[in-house]
Parts: sequence; C-alpha cells; structure tokens
Amino acid sequence: MAPHFVSQRRVEFADTDMAGIIHFSSYYQYMEEAEHAFFRSLGLSVMIPQGDGSVIGWPRVSATCNFEAPSRFEDVLEIRLTVERKGVKSLTIRYDFWRGDQRVAHGRMKTACCICRHNAPLQSIPIPPEINSLIPEADPKEVSSDVPS
Repeated sequence: MAPHFVSQRRVEFADTDMAGIIHFSSYYQYMEEAEHAFFRSLGLSVMIPQGDGSVIGWPRVSATCNFEAPSRFEDVLEIRLTVERKGVKSLTIRYDFWRGDQRVAHGRMKTACCICRHNAPLQSIPIPPEINSLIPEADPKEVSSDVPS
C-alpha cells in the first residue's frame, strides 16, 4: 500500500525512557505531528476557522499503536501516513514507523470532523466537500489488517 504522505522524525532524548528507548507515548505525539504535516501538505489545517467564529476540527475518537522493535535516541524514523478510510464524518488514518528497512511500530487514529463553537459541545458534521475532495483514500483492497481497529 503506497502511503499518502511521508515525514521524518528524529527521536529526541526527551522522547525516551530511562533505558534510552523511545517511550510508547511518543509514538502518539509523532502520529499527531505527521497528521498535522499531512493536512498542511494539502493546504488544510486540523483547525479551520469559519466566518461565524466557529472552527472545524478533528478530535480523536480512538488511537492504537503496536510496537515491533525498539527505537532509541537519535534514531531517524520515517512515518508513512495512509488514509485508510473516509467516512461521511470521520477519517481513519494508519501510521507505519520505519527505521531504515525495519518497521518498528504501526498505529491508527480515527478522527471525527466536528464543528467547535465557543461554550457549546462539539458537534460532528459531514466532512465539507471542499475538504473531502482534497483528502486521498487508500484502495480498500490494499488496506492491511495488521493494525487493530
């Protein structure tokens, strides 16, 4: 499956645990950073202000990550992002983390397209057509099932 976006991230000392291995929580931060860079590459943002003062945003519905091999301080990871599914109101994005030719982790985040208004609860909305048309989706036949839903 060809990724829709690729970024790199160096493992910083602050990202590691006492053993010098990347702390599991850092992968979730890396996924979010890659998601933001992906949206920017499309000319979008994860927070899109609207004329009425509201904001279209993408809060998390779920996030998972499986770890296959340790990564350490100074390792450079390639993060391959693939939009596995576009729902009417949500995106499911897969992340594969590679160090050289070894996959070290893989994860998935599901986000909901929401309108965020001041002093009001989040409200899920259909992905606006002008945003939806910019976001590529993987061919369902190519989507791997080795990441838990």
